[in-house]
Amino acid sequence: MKALALTTALVSAASAETALTIYNQNLAVVRETLSLDLKAGENPVTFDRATAQVLADSVVLRDPAGKAVFSILEQSYRNDPVSRSLLLSHFEGREIEFRTVYPDGKVELKPGKIVRSGHVPGGQPQDPIIEVDGKLRFQLPGEPLFPALGDGSILRPTLGWAIQSQADAKFEAQLSYLSNGFAWEADYNLVAPEKGETLSMTGWVTVNNNSGTAFNQAKIKLVAGEVNIVRPTPPSSSMARGMMMKAADAAPAVSEKSFDDFHLYTLQRPLTIRDKETKQVEFLRAPAVKAAKKYVYDPAAMRFFGGGAPQTQPIQGQEFPKDVAIYWEFKNEEANGLGVPLPAGRVRFYRSDDQDGNLEFVGENDIDHTPRNENVSIYTGNAFDLVGERKIVNFERDDRAEWMKETIEITVKNRSKEPKEIVVREHLWRWLNWKIENASMEHVKKDAQKIEFTVPLAPDEEKTVTYTAHYSW
Repeated sequence: MKALALTTALVSAASAETALTIYNQNLAVVRETLSLDLKAGENPVTFDRATAQVLADSVVLRDPAGKAVFSILEQSYRNDPVSRSLLLSHFEGREIEFRTVYPDGKVELKPGKIVRSGHVPGGQPQDPIIEVDGKLRFQLPGEPLFPALGDGSILRPTLGWAIQSQADAKFEAQLSYLSNGFAWEADYNLVAPEKGETLSMTGWVTVNNNSGTAFNQAKIKLVAGEVNIVRPTPPSSSMARGMMMKAADAAPAVSEKSFDDFHLYTLQRPLTIRDKETKQVEFLRAPAVKAAKKYVYDPAAMRFFGGGAPQTQPIQGQEFPKDVAIYWEFKNEEANGLGVPLPAGRVRFYRSDDQDGNLEFVGENDIDHTPRNENVSIYTGNAFDLVGERKIVNFERDDRAEWMKETIEITVKNRSKEPKEIVVREHLWRWLNWKIENASMEHVKKDAQKIEFTVPLAPDEEKTVTYTAHYSW
């Protein structure tokens, strides 16, 4: 039987073309193109550029052309790169030299026998035991000088195969495997002038590599969406994010397409990304996105009762918040300079200060995955000069007739020097069957338990909205 020598079967990075498909869930598919030269019979082959977080049962080695006839007898993954303690274990029971350099520059070489290396595979290391001049020491007597790497030592995480080939075969094989240690996200910067609500948008794709291996000139694809993954423990809460936008007067840095039930984004330039490195690519430049600033007073947003029965008692001493929330809203449509799938991401808002031309940060929040032609609404903080007050001014009930009434009074105040419009949002939490009586102004029913009043306010004006909710069961 002919066998290919191990030294000639080591596939190095020089022969590998790398591609990464990175998901939102600390996961990537790593693909390498390996030049294999198999002889008839059994061939040992190793690849020493695997990541330190390979999911070993996901490894696939194949001939994408389907011409080479071979089978894999064994497949292994090793992630125990050589270290001092590991080398000490390789030389247990043997004598090596230890080097000591004294403050005066004197160098001393002293032999010592490694009685115990202290290396514990998969466990906490122990103190080494070294015999020097017939006496045992629980520490190294100097820097160990090893005569060789030791049998079976590896320098990097390594995949290995025993491949049975029917005949001599030389071809470009494809290696694919899943690996943890990758993340991607996108950060969006939205800039508005000091006066006005037309925004300019820019964005970056940020790719993080914590896999334990560097990648040179890798082709990068990013998948937006949540692919189901079976894990022994709950997945991490890291949120990976991203989006694609057409850049004005430039070739897009990212292209997008639907892929299965997800969206696939391809970086147009290969990336060299080292281990523990974060790499950013600009992918968004939309100069004029029409947005609207919305003020919402929503003091009873949290439901204050539970269970299957109606809440038939007022909440004693209940106080409601006075903050009026700020929302920026725009539509993700082509007519607005967008109209592409927007995966989840962090959005930061800035205003330009006309006095000095500087940008001032005015809030941030996350957006969820947003298909095209959908509305985007982002909470960015609370307005300083807008105030709301909510009171329950009357509550009555009739248990026999199975009804109750609650009268609410809401006052909104505009203490700014500009006209404002505040949306007062009310939740009909007490029971499912209700109707509004004696409302002081028009309202809109938004869903089964929510109504809204839109209140225009002149500078330094305040208005009061009242209504009665009649519940029955």
